[in-house]
Amino acid sequence: MLQQFPTIQPTARLTSSVAVLVPCHNEALTIAQVVADFQASLPEAKIYVYDNRSVDDTAAIADAAGAIVRYEPIPGKGNVVRRMFADIEADIYVIVDGDNTYEAGAVRHLVARLLEHQLDMVVGMRRSTPSELAAYRLGHRGGNLMLTYFVRMLFGARFSDMLSGYRVFSRRFVKSFPALSNGFEIETEFTIHALELKMPFAEEPTWYKSRPPGSTSKLKTFSDGWRIVGTALLLFKEIRPLLFFSLIFLLLALTSISLSIPILSTFLATGLVPRFPTAILSASVMLLAFLSLTCGMVLDSVARGRREAKRMVYLSYPAPGTSELIHQ
Repeated sequence: MLQQFPTIQPTARLTSSVAVLVPCHNEALTIAQVVADFQASLPEAKIYVYDNRSVDDTAAIADAAGAIVRYEPIPGKGNVVRRMFADIEADIYVIVDGDNTYEAGAVRHLVARLLEHQLDMVVGMRRSTPSELAAYRLGHRGGNLMLTYFVRMLFGARFSDMLSGYRVFSRRFVKSFPALSNGFEIETEFTIHALELKMPFAEEPTWYKSRPPGSTSKLKTFSDGWRIVGTALLLFKEIRPLLFFSLIFLLLALTSISLSIPILSTFLATGLVPRFPTAILSASVMLLAFLSLTCGMVLDSVARGRREAKRMVYLSYPAPGTSELIHQ
């Protein structure tokens, strides 16, 4: 049993509709406990378990535990999230993995933080007790830190645990979220969506524990890590194209200048240009540099239009507020 953080858990009764979303693939060993824990911690919520091509009894066990069970045949967590966000209507959305590693007892505190401060996302920042350090494997922890700092460098993120699978969202976050990712890179997309629209968000520490014996993680440290890095770079290009293509412009321009320096030096000394291929290459690289800069300027206008469209969808939904809590 995980001890609680020394914070005051809210005793408020929620009047907003809350949906707990649990994407699952072969989680028969843990899903009943996850459903039971969230039913006990947040009885007002509806719990949806989305079975993503499981070959065990995940769906039957979740149904017996009292969850609403639905199916998504396309493999990948991102595909499940896309389906869940499209299908389910609620005021507040809680998303959590079905592996029973996250602290269900913290959910009411996370929801209260979202409502009381009118936030659009609250991230359950993972913390492990000394006896549970093996739960958050060194490779995953190191990869998470690297990717978090990478995204912070690109987008100015203030996140400490960018890849946490335990989050609470407002309705306006969910309905303005495009959900373009297919796999575990969906958490990166969550983060960058909040940063792009400058949404208010917060992180709250929650305990993270080991999977039970016989349950294995679906996250592959290296292959999924590279996919997450690729997603971050792709979103960097899509969201900040002027900066992205300006960096390419700078690299190409410096290459062109370095190639031209010896040629220019020889020309100034002798009045001759003895290396025409290098001169042509230098000029061509500089043309590519300015073409890249032009692409960045054009795409920046396109990105601004897309950002405005997403912002308008975001603003079409009301913000969560303290009026949605009725204190007992």
